[in-house]
Amino acid sequence: METHLTDISRVIQLAVAPVFLLTALATLVATLNVRLGRNVDRRRLLQDRISQGDPHAALDRDELRVLLQRIRLIYFAILAAVAGALLVCLVVAGAFLGALLSVDLARAVAVLFILAMVALIASLGIFLREVFLAVSNATHHLP
Repeated sequence: METHLTDISRVIQLAVAPVFLLTALATLVATLNVRLGRNVDRRRLLQDRISQGDPHAALDRDELRVLLQRIRLIYFAILAAVAGALLVCLVVAGAFLGALLSVDLARAVAVLFILAMVALIASLGIFLREVFLAVSNATHHLP
């Protein structure tokens, strides 16, 4: 019984780092969600202006194309971040299951953690691409 309690205590200590990573991923998803909402709102505004025959319809269509790319990129960044968060949850669950069942799941936990890092890297890379599109295609209509 003492050994299991020590093992569980050690797993709790080791689970702290993945939990911080989980918090970071949740913050990233929240940030991406806000950007997605703003882009969707802008898309609706542009679609309304185009349908009402705005004299700047050609510029609006160009901006709309870029917005659709950005929306798609944000969606994939959210998808990768959520996949990473799910993998981190599996890391923590695997660590506890290994300690509770006295099974060596070290390789499985390591692979899951590596996959979580790959998902985080993918999410951040896609996010960076979306930000680049936002900055490089900033259009403002002059009166």
